[in-house]
Amino acid sequence: MKLEGKVAAITGAARGIGKACAKRFLDDGVKVVISDVDAEGLAATAAELGRPDALRAVVGNVAKRADVDQLVATAVTEFGRLDIMVNNAGVARNRDILEITEEEFDEIIGINLKGAFFGVQAAAKQMIAQGGGGVIINMSSVNALLAIPALATYAMSKGGMKQLTSVAAVALAPHNIRVVAVGPGTILTDMVASSIYTSEDARKTVMSRTPAGRGGEPSEVASVVAFLASDDASYITGQTIYPDGGRLILNYTVPVKDK
Repeated sequence: MKLEGKVAAITGAARGIGKACAKRFLDDGVKVVISDVDAEGLAATAAELGRPDALRAVVGNVAKRADVDQLVATAVTEFGRLDIMVNNAGVARNRDILEITEEEFDEIIGINLKGAFFGVQAAAKQMIAQGGGGVIINMSSVNALLAIPALATYAMSKGGMKQLTSVAAVALAPHNIRVVAVGPGTILTDMVASSIYTSEDARKTVMSRTPAGRGGEPSEVASVVAFLASDDASYITGQTIYPDGGRLILNYTVPVKDK
């Protein structure tokens, strides 16, 4: 249990990848504080995971700096420190690029990118205050590199996440804080069901570009997160690791009209 005794905070942990990360960390001996804007879902996840000795839940919206600060403060109050921060909270909307409203744009960027930026800041300040050292993990996506028009705002936010990870890694290296990212492909979560697997044809299209021939499981992403949080990844910083079933090695396809 290479992470035993560490303390982690995870945003967007009521379900999906965040929930899977919380379970993996608990199994690895980590004390965990989970956060989500969905109070009911967060409470259900906390009850399901159990472990009142090692788990706390804090309702919060990552687009609000005060809520992110409170998450970090809870980790320190309850468990004495913060060693790992997972900026996982994210949303996606399947929308024609010409129909995206200002409110929709602000929502996606506010949660996915600004929220992660607040998480980097809050975690780094605490890690420096307690003597330096720690790992910040941002949840990116293959959409940081792929141009999928129906997910324009999501793709833009994840493209920004790539640079956030890079610049934060350089800035925080003197404090022995590593900043890395995980860029999943199509993972079988509620968000994928609502924004990507919108029909059987849509599912088949995604699978046609996935050499592994299946969607990934949240636990498979959590395994990558656990590795990056450990000393086994001690020489990795500023990088994004893509558990994507081979998605990025294929070219994106566009419709071709008959001549």
